[in-house]
Amino acid sequence: MGLRFIFMLTRDDRTVEDAVDHLATALSLGVRHIGFKDIGLPIPALKELNQMIKAKGATSYLEVVSLDRESEIRSAKAAVDIGVDVLLGGTRVEDVLPVIAGSAIAYFPFPGHITGHPSVLEGTIEEIAESARIMAAHDGVHGLDLLAYRAQLPDIPALISAVCKAAGKPVIVAGSIADKDRIAAVHKTGAAGFTIGTAALDGAYLGSSEPVEAQLAAIVRDVAALNGHLSPFGKKSLDLAFGGFSDCWAPRVAGQVNNMQIKLAKFQGAFTWHFHEKEDELFLVHRGRLLMRFRDREEIVEEGEFIVVPHGVEHCPVALTDICEVVLLEPASTVNTGTAEDERRREVLESI
Repeated sequence: MGLRFIFMLTRDDRTVEDAVDHLATALSLGVRHIGFKDIGLPIPALKELNQMIKAKGATSYLEVVSLDRESEIRSAKAAVDIGVDVLLGGTRVEDVLPVIAGSAIAYFPFPGHITGHPSVLEGTIEEIAESARIMAAHDGVHGLDLLAYRAQLPDIPALISAVCKAAGKPVIVAGSIADKDRIAAVHKTGAAGFTIGTAALDGAYLGSSEPVEAQLAAIVRDVAALNGHLSPFGKKSLDLAFGGFSDCWAPRVAGQVNNMQIKLAKFQGAFTWHFHEKEDELFLVHRGRLLMRFRDREEIVEEGEFIVVPHGVEHCPVALTDICEVVLLEPASTVNTGTAEDERRREVLESI
């Protein structure tokens, strides 16, 4: 699993009043991790948010910002009542674990000493890492919620790396992650994910002139790039590709899907009888007409039609038009003449 982006429907540690509108925007962009705070909206409204998140197959998060024991316990009970998937924040592990026991909630408390609203992380790297080690040792703690970018330290990536190492469990990074460089720094540390709320809602990520939809789209794009989820491929025109070569019975590799290659070939006249010991083949006629001879019958394949030839089946392709343009889908190991020896055998193919 790659770096996880958690969109928080919050500003200044409070769930925003127009959270439903922003939630709809996030879900339409495919954001699948969405959270809110336990203050800012009444519990019934938070329940509605949670139901909307989970109805779309997304994961819901509630982050606790309470500073006293009673408020933190009350927030943990609210998390159970609302039915969120993940409980973030809080520092009183011994008090919260009995409250969420028996639920399916994953628990990610804050390591270190947390003060104020908005919350601030205090302490040295060593002190925070030791707190992380102690917290993560509890069986009911699934990971940690690190307020890294609200720490008054000169080297935040070093702090994240130290906490990740000390915890030995997933670490989610929070606190003023407002640009692409900080996301890249979080990714480099090995953290499991990060949260962004205000930076998207108030336009800090791209600039205030861009709407929330554009802010979120940019964050999702940048995370996809870091996770290696952007495609380097564009569309291809079969007409242009076939126009790029003229020799027949010499397939070109036009693309690959896992271990299957997409090959383009021009047929003229008859090929040799052959079979493939292990590879199935698909022949799709792009232009022209193809006759596929088998030992027990013949099949004519017209433009826009295809035929599958299973491995072990003897066959002989024949072009019924002067030139027949064929798209082949077959394993990369497939040699055009199979078990037969023929002067048109091609074991090394050009790519187009």
